[in-house]
Amino acid sequence: MPQLPTTRDRILDAAAIVLVDRGVVGATTRELARAAGCSEALIYKHFADKQELFLAVLTERMPRIELPEASDRALPETLAGIVTALLSFFTRTFPMSASIFGAPELLAEHREGVRARGYGPEGVVPLVARLLREEQATGRIRADADLESAARLIVGVAFHRAFLAAYEGEREVTDAAAFAERSVEMLVPGLAP
Repeated sequence: MPQLPTTRDRILDAAAIVLVDRGVVGATTRELARAAGCSEALIYKHFADKQELFLAVLTERMPRIELPEASDRALPETLAGIVTALLSFFTRTFPMSASIFGAPELLAEHREGVRARGYGPEGVVPLVARLLREEQATGRIRADADLESAARLIVGVAFHRAFLAAYEGEREVTDAAAFAERSVEMLVPGLAP
């Protein structure tokens, strides 16, 4: 028989939906409790405050960056796959994350909280650089390529396009695959051996 979700799981599932729809600043604990079918007091039994709940949603319910593994694909295809994965991640997490920038105090708490747990937006570039190093080890990227700069360009192009989608009220980048292919065209000559 399938196991029923715990109260904590129900709160996290509901919070993931509410926080994406309303953002951290716009979501109240009353609204989160109503969505989870529990009392506000029960939320505080499981989470010290809204910040802790937000961090738990980010770490336990938000999508992970599903970057492609190193393979025998051609470099343009691999790079486009990375951009596509980042577009998907950013468009799914932007609505919730972006709202904290309107509340400097909450942003400071968030920054401290995610860093204390080993997370943060600065981790995306090293993640992409690691993938590029794997590609470099296969010989598909030249030995003297500046992988950190390439990673920053890849993350930047995906971040900006996802931001524009969020700005337009879109939940995804509708032309993600084509956009990713176009985006890496200029990068491939600088990386290919």
